[in-house]
Amino acid sequence: MNISNDILSVDAAMARARRAQAGYEAGGSQRRYDRAALAAGWAIMQPERNRQLAELAVRSTGLGNVADKIVKNHRKTLGLLRDIRGAATHGILSDDPETGITEIARPIGVIGAVVPSTNPAATPANNIINALKCGNAILLSPSPKGVACCETLLGFIHAEFDRIGEDRDLVQMLPGQGSKAKTQRLLESADLVVVTGSQDNVRRAYESGTPAIGVGAGNVAVIVDETADLAAAAGKIAASKTFDNATSCSSENALIVVDAVYDAFLAALAAEGGAVLPPSEAPGIVARLWQDGHMNREIIAQDAEVMIGKLGLAGKVPPGTRLIAVETEGIGPDHPLSGEKLSRIAALYRARDFGHAAELARRILLHQGAGHSVGLHSRDTGRPIWLGRELPVCRVIVNQAHCFATGGAFDNGLPFSLSMGCGSWGGNSIDANLNWRHFMQRTRVVRPIPPREPALDEIFGDYWQEVGQ
Repeated sequence: MNISNDILSVDAAMARARRAQAGYEAGGSQRRYDRAALAAGWAIMQPERNRQLAELAVRSTGLGNVADKIVKNHRKTLGLLRDIRGAATHGILSDDPETGITEIARPIGVIGAVVPSTNPAATPANNIINALKCGNAILLSPSPKGVACCETLLGFIHAEFDRIGEDRDLVQMLPGQGSKAKTQRLLESADLVVVTGSQDNVRRAYESGTPAIGVGAGNVAVIVDETADLAAAAGKIAASKTFDNATSCSSENALIVVDAVYDAFLAALAAEGGAVLPPSEAPGIVARLWQDGHMNREIIAQDAEVMIGKLGLAGKVPPGTRLIAVETEGIGPDHPLSGEKLSRIAALYRARDFGHAAELARRILLHQGAGHSVGLHSRDTGRPIWLGRELPVCRVIVNQAHCFATGGAFDNGLPFSLSMGCGSWGGNSIDANLNWRHFMQRTRVVRPIPPREPALDEIFGDYWQEVGQ
């Protein structure tokens, strides 16, 4: 298929989406929007379908593991449906006599969503549910390895739509195999584009001329200070780092441990299946994990035993090893271990004290992952606030398993999401977890009210008293 045919196929899908969205909006109601969102949610959460999607995701992408993807598909979708339950996304949102302003919910139109291979079911489902909840249609561009999973998910959603009499064209994906030309056309023709995945796609979205929400790269650093519950910290870090074989952008990539508890923490980590390698092993790990400038797909996001074998560590680490921490001091482009590793491998840094740990975290974030998040295991209630004031991050995750907490959890207040905005630090237009509010716009009806013009001394009185008129 040549480029012109690629573009024509995208235009045809977009035309169908626009017709479907116009009908959805014209005949819209909160009940209809909620029902469509629930239909999409049940399409991925129904246990047999969930398992099929998880198995297909691992088989087609070679990333992650089935059991954890089932959990992810279920919990991320359930949490999202909890978040949007009762949220007003249709009709009049507010009517304030004091300001004379009435706010009316309005759909954005057709959402173009670029989704990654790391979460080929959970991420598109999240975007689809948010789009439908707010009265939009959505057109997906999956990664090449995620095409089969996306097709299957859409088949399940369309089957649910048939049960409720909803228009299938509200939820589509780019036809045929993915290509840069098709994705570019989608970026240029949608009403809003949402991009999760490669930073190249995020940049293209921002340069497309279409309103865009792109999210930043993850490279999470987690500090363990001298006040931490070390056993709890080690357990949470191990659970997070190994979940779905570290496919999450919120998986811990660097562990920064203060000197006073360094040895004790390593003992706690060993009890959780964490093997620590000395700095002398780092060159060999780097050589195997990065080949020809790219991460080795035979190692990334693989089960522990596969990773250990490919790293040449069989027989060199204890039985039952679940993750590997490599001691290092280097940070920056010449030290690949300081970046994202998309595997059960973490860089391990020894900090003199908390201040030094925070400085190491800053340097790691500025190298890669600025704006995303930092973790802290500590009993000190002031240190999280200090980190929030000083580090270039949008989230400070305190005493939690990072990959479970950053994208929303049932025991914290963040919105459930698989896409984390990183603010200006990460070159993003949002600093929050992508959520339903980003899929809706508002019209404001503005009526006259009694004038409220202040006298000059009401505004400047204190200033004049301080510095003169």
